[in-house]
Amino acid sequence: MANIKDLKKKIKSTKGTLKITSAMKLVSAAKLAKAQAAIQSSRPYASELELTIKTISALVENYSHQYLEENGNDQMEALLIISANKGLCGGYNAQLTKEVRRYLAATEKQVKVFFIGKKVREIIRNEVNEGKFYTFDKVEPTFIEMEDVAQELAGLFTSGEVGSVKVAYNQFNSAISFTPMVKQLLPIALDLKEKQELEEKYPFDFKYEPTPKEILDTLVPETFLTSLYTSLLDGVAAEHGSRMAAMDNAVSNCKDAIKSQTIKMNKLRQAAITTELIEVVSGAESLNS
Repeated sequence: MANIKDLKKKIKSTKGTLKITSAMKLVSAAKLAKAQAAIQSSRPYASELELTIKTISALVENYSHQYLEENGNDQMEALLIISANKGLCGGYNAQLTKEVRRYLAATEKQVKVFFIGKKVREIIRNEVNEGKFYTFDKVEPTFIEMEDVAQELAGLFTSGEVGSVKVAYNQFNSAISFTPMVKQLLPIALDLKEKQELEEKYPFDFKYEPTPKEILDTLVPETFLTSLYTSLLDGVAAEHGSRMAAMDNAVSNCKDAIKSQTIKMNKLRQAAITTELIEVVSGAESLNS
């Protein structure tokens, strides 16, 4: 059974942990606010841009682009995994790892896996055909740095080395919720049913300035880059939200532990005082008898 001295050490140690977790919670909350604003402003733009590309490409005749069409390679694909560089963020990395493993077990293709972030890579690097591990000047890559990543992945697709490019990441839902998922980036798919629906929705022709080809040649690569960068922003926001929630739970657990240990220490102290009083009273009575 712990004595008072041991309990004091435990309480002091737990209070130190409480300070650390409280500070990490505040830092994550501040970072989350910034990351949440970024993804909430980027996601509508990415969705509308993709819809615009699909609409124009469905209505314009005799237009083709490498990013819109399959290249004939149905054996190999590239998968970029966006995870965290640090732990202490709840199930953020574990759930993404589970989703990646599920996807790899289900696909019949050979998958070359690329990584942004250390944690998932550390877990599955010996299980997969590892490609490049991207590093950046800061922890979170900038838009310009992601342009380089996009160009490299797109080059694998346009050269025919891979038949598709996909990204695995945690989609941000709220400060306490995210969804691990695998999304296709290339080719920018538009199946026959979607094309027919768009043709029925827009039975008239648009006027373009400049030409449809010039517009699409510019916007199609932009759509791919924006979709990739939005996936990164989703992952960053989900990471900060998950870490904030994890640290909030840690703070609560520390407070509960301190309260429990303090009560236990006070009971031991009270028992020691009672024992001493009994001994004093018993000694006094023995002297009087």
